[in-house]
Amino acid sequence: MELPQRELAVLEAASADEPTPIAALASATGQKPETVTGAAFDLEERGLVAVTEDTVADVELTDEGERYRADGLPEVRLYAAALDAGADETPVSMGAVLGAADLDGPEVDIALSNYARKGYGEIASGDLSADPTADPESDAEAAALDRIAAGDPIDDDVRETLERRDLVVVNERTVRSVTLTDDGVDALMAGVETTEAVGQLTPEMLASGEWADVEFADYNVEADAETPSSGKTHVLRATAERVKDVLVGMGFEEMEGPHADSEFWINDALFMPQDHPARTHWDQFALSEPSEVDDLPADLLERVESAHREGVGRDGDGYHSPWTEEMARGVDLRGHTTSLSMRYLSGEAVGDLEPPQRYFSVEKVYRNDTLDATHLLEFFQIEGWVMAEDLSVRDLMGTFTEFYSQFGIEDVRFKPHYNPYTEPSFELFGTHPRTGEVIEIGNSGLFRPEVLEPLGVDCDVMAWGLALERLLMLTHGFEDIRDVHGTLADIDFLRDTEVVY
Repeated sequence: MELPQRELAVLEAASADEPTPIAALASATGQKPETVTGAAFDLEERGLVAVTEDTVADVELTDEGERYRADGLPEVRLYAAALDAGADETPVSMGAVLGAADLDGPEVDIALSNYARKGYGEIASGDLSADPTADPESDAEAAALDRIAAGDPIDDDVRETLERRDLVVVNERTVRSVTLTDDGVDALMAGVETTEAVGQLTPEMLASGEWADVEFADYNVEADAETPSSGKTHVLRATAERVKDVLVGMGFEEMEGPHADSEFWINDALFMPQDHPARTHWDQFALSEPSEVDDLPADLLERVESAHREGVGRDGDGYHSPWTEEMARGVDLRGHTTSLSMRYLSGEAVGDLEPPQRYFSVEKVYRNDTLDATHLLEFFQIEGWVMAEDLSVRDLMGTFTEFYSQFGIEDVRFKPHYNPYTEPSFELFGTHPRTGEVIEIGNSGLFRPEVLEPLGVDCDVMAWGLALERLLMLTHGFEDIRDVHGTLADIDFLRDTEVVY
C-alpha cells in the first residue's frame, strides 16, 4: 500500500488501544493540527482509522470569580462577620454585620441570597443568626474557584451554579481523536510505502515550475464539501427593519437624533425631577467631553424649569426639589429614545407639528445595568408616539394590539404603572413561547400636562418605549438576551434564523 507522507505519519503515530487526540498527533508528527485533521479524515475514508469527536467544556473564572477567589465569597465573609458579632449565640442586627463584612452594594444582595441557602444561618425581621456548626472551609463553590484556577476539573452541578452566578464562563470546544482500525493495523504490519503524490497545488510550485514534474493525488469528487458561511444581516438588525416596516405601514414617520444628549432633553423635558434615583450615574453614563451643551432654547428651558418648580395649570404643584440649569446642560448617553420625542414634539427637530402626527424610532439606548439574561448595557428601544385630539387608553391599547399582531403575538397584557411623565401609565407583558413565563416588554402612557404644556403641545399625546430584544425573545423563543449579543451568541442561531415578513 502507498500513502502520502502526511497520512503515513498519522497512521504510524496513532494507537489501536486508545483514541489519540489530534493535538497529540500533531505534536508527534511535527505537522499542523489542521494538516493532521485532513490526513485523519482521508485515512478514515480508506477504513484505516476511526475519528471520534467529543465536546469538552473549558471553565474560566470571570473577573468577579477571581475577586471572590482572592477575597472570599460574599456569603462566607458575611458568616465570618456574624461569628465575630456573636450571632452564633444570639441574633444580631443585620445592618451591623453587613458593615463589618465589608460588602459593596451588589455583594450585599448576593451574600443575603446565599447565606441561608448554604445553611450558614437564618435571616428574620432584620436580625441575623449564625449556625455554629457550619463549615465554610468545606464550601463547594469556594473550593471550586481554587480548582478552576489550578486547571483541575470540578463537579458539573457546582459548575452550573457558578455559571448562574456569573463567576465562571464555559467555553465548549470539539476534540477529535484518532484510533487505528484492524485494517490500519494490518496495513502497518504488511508495510506501507510513501507515495510522492501531491495533494495540493501551491503558489511555490507554480513559481518554481515544480508542478510539471510532480504526481498529484486523485481528487475525491464524492467527499463532503465544507458548508459556506457567508455574511448576512444580524437577526436583531433584521427584526429592527421589520419593526420599521410595520410602523411605517401603520402611518408612522421615523425620528432620528443624537446618542449623546443633554440631560435637558433626556430627563428634564420629560418632567423627571433632578433628584430622581434614575438620574444618578448608577443608572446613566455621563460624558466628560463635552461635559455640557450651550445650545438649549432659552424660552423652553425657562418653561420646563417652571414646570418642575411650580407645576402646570391651576392645580399644578411642581416637585419642590432642587433644579439647576447646570445639571440640565450636562451631557449623558441617552437612557431612552424619548429624548428624540421631546425634540420633535417641541418643534426643535423638524419645526412645529400640527395634529394628527405619528412618529417612531428604533435606536440604541444606554443604561448602567447589571448584565444578566434580560439586561444589557446597551440595547434597542422601539420609541413611538401619536399626537391627536381626544386620545384615550383604548387608543393606546389598540395600537399595541395591532403592532404585536404583526409578529404573531396575540396575548399582550397591560398593568397599571407609575411614570413621572405619563398618566395614566401601563407596563406591557407577553408570554414566553418556551417557558410560559410572563415577561415585561415595554412601558407606555399618555404624556402629562407638565410634559406637553412647556413643549407648546395643546392636544393629547400617547407614547411608548418597547424593548426590541424582548420582542425577539417572544418571536424566536430564546431565554437569554446574550444569546444574540457578544461572545456568548449562538453562531448557528445567527446564521440560520430568518425574520419572517
